[in-house]
Amino acid sequence: MGTVALEPASGRSHAELAALFTAGYEGYFMPVAVDESAFSFMVGTWRCRGRRACRGPTSSSPSTAVLDRPHQLLAGRRRMVSSSSPVDAAKGSGRCRRRRSSLDERGIEVVVLWLEVLAQNEPAIRLYEKLGYRVVRELEVWSLDELVLKEHDVASVPVADAVGRSPQRPPWQRADATVKRQDDARALVRDDGSLVFRSGNGVASILQAAGDADAIRRLVESLPAGTTGVRYLNGPEGEPVNAALEALGGTCVARQHEMLLELG
Repeated sequence: MGTVALEPASGRSHAELAALFTAGYEGYFMPVAVDESAFSFMVGTWRCRGRRACRGPTSSSPSTAVLDRPHQLLAGRRRMVSSSSPVDAAKGSGRCRRRRSSLDERGIEVVVLWLEVLAQNEPAIRLYEKLGYRVVRELEVWSLDELVLKEHDVASVPVADAVGRSPQRPPWQRADATVKRQDDARALVRDDGSLVFRSGNGVASILQAAGDADAIRRLVESLPAGTTGVRYLNGPEGEPVNAALEALGGTCVARQHEMLLELG
């Protein structure tokens, strides 16, 4: 097996990186396709750093794009880092070592690495466990394609007033600071709950929610006119949002392990 080289991605456009990122998921357990707009959103909203383009040992070898997202944990340069790159079990361990080396070279003292991996991706899970990662919780991806809107007593509020109400820690993609950066995010509240979301093409993506399943169901039914579908990424297992979407006819389309590696 040839080596895998890392090269800076700074000279590539978001369109090129989106194509490389998508190529990295070829043959994956579920379809993953990222266009230029989606890639720009990932970089801008998730504050991705340390972008690299990976290529094989020859010019004709498959390539991909890797994203790392550092999080400020403590003062100075100590970070928690989450990864949003595809992992191939045959070359993953070398890629992990190179990612760690790259962060070290930039003076970032990494204290925690974490990631999500599909539950059925057993080769990758075995690799991560070999590297020292442990499963900290189970996550679910929910989809609702036929939402029936109803009138309930809800009010629109500034997003900042509804963020951070959930008793569970949201995954890094929906962390408080990330949600507050999304200019198109909106929020609905009731006396017994709140819902933060963003909409596009008739589909609402739930970013954060608080309240029991019944309260969240009513908030979902109160989404803006024209909303026909709902998506919810990486809801912790047993979370009320998952139960609310199931009650509305939604389906759990994927299950993931959230895995953590503590380094210091």
